[in-house]
Amino acid sequence: MTTESQLRTIDVALGTRSYPVWIGPGLLADHARWRAMLRGRHALVISNTTVAPLYLDRVAAGLEGLHWSSFLLDDGEAHKTFANVGRALEALAQLSATRDACVVALGGGVVGDLAGFSAACWMRGIDFIQMPTTLLSMVDSSVGGKTGVNLPAGKNLVGAFHQPRAVVADIDTLASLPEREYRAGLAEVIKGAAIGDPAFFAWLEQHADALKARDVAPLIEAIARKVVYKAGVVARDETEQGERALLNLGHTFGHALETAGKYQVLLHGEGVAVGMLLAAKLSERLGMSEPADTTRLHRLLETVGLPTAIPQGMQPEQLLALMRLDKKNLAGTLRLILWRGIGRAEIVGGVDEAQVLAVLEAATR
Repeated sequence: MTTESQLRTIDVALGTRSYPVWIGPGLLADHARWRAMLRGRHALVISNTTVAPLYLDRVAAGLEGLHWSSFLLDDGEAHKTFANVGRALEALAQLSATRDACVVALGGGVVGDLAGFSAACWMRGIDFIQMPTTLLSMVDSSVGGKTGVNLPAGKNLVGAFHQPRAVVADIDTLASLPEREYRAGLAEVIKGAAIGDPAFFAWLEQHADALKARDVAPLIEAIARKVVYKAGVVARDETEQGERALLNLGHTFGHALETAGKYQVLLHGEGVAVGMLLAAKLSERLGMSEPADTTRLHRLLETVGLPTAIPQGMQPEQLLALMRLDKKNLAGTLRLILWRGIGRAEIVGGVDEAQVLAVLEAATR
């Protein structure tokens, strides 16, 4: 059970609506806390074949007395597909789920995105609760209501904004997270600081070794600070009409890298890490930022063990073509999130493709 001294609660306020993000140890077993968020008698737990054997029993104990079932995906980004949304909806149909039913997303970003999108589709929208089990999903995808699936043409091209009823971030689940997955989550923490919080960036530089070692106190602090920052942005721009797009620093490059590797070469956080560095290099090339800022970002990414180079075999022209499909683009021109240094990201439209290609070519030599 979570002790109040260890628990951090952050409210995501959206006009007249709000929902809690709970961060701390023992939260999956804190049934009284999250069970109160379920309004009806039907629940579908969506998880994957890696996470379910570890944590589904803890969640199941909190669903006692409800009519519930589970639907398991295979693990990995390649399974965030329309076909699996269809299977999730069939599972809701088999459950005879009514409009007060709840989908529980137990897993990382893939599970959360697909579960949220399925909840948004069933009867035009039912409740769902995020129970993220990866660092990446705790600090990013579980908060803010972005849901969706991938197409062969690109990542997250289909989706909906559908906010959860609550986010239950039990940090005990991070103990079973493979090292590579954990480090990928640190990329999203660094991204938040790089976008709009230079003091947090300096804090991360000071605590990089402790975070890499998964020390509990700085880990909870880092998760909470990133969630507070994201919650503020989401509150001001829920459906990404302006400021929220800043949260995509590095994503246009990163998604292209992920897609080029068929989601088998780079994890999402790894793509974001490389993408942020490419965005910093492009900003520097365009005269927006100083080399010292790029160097600090590069150093921090390397200190926590994240990749900083484009994987071998990926071609600049291929990556540029994939970047043209990004959802942020307008009127057929590239619209990227760049920066004027650490903590000063901005949206830049009409970016010259020749400059982007030059950065990609320099990074693949």
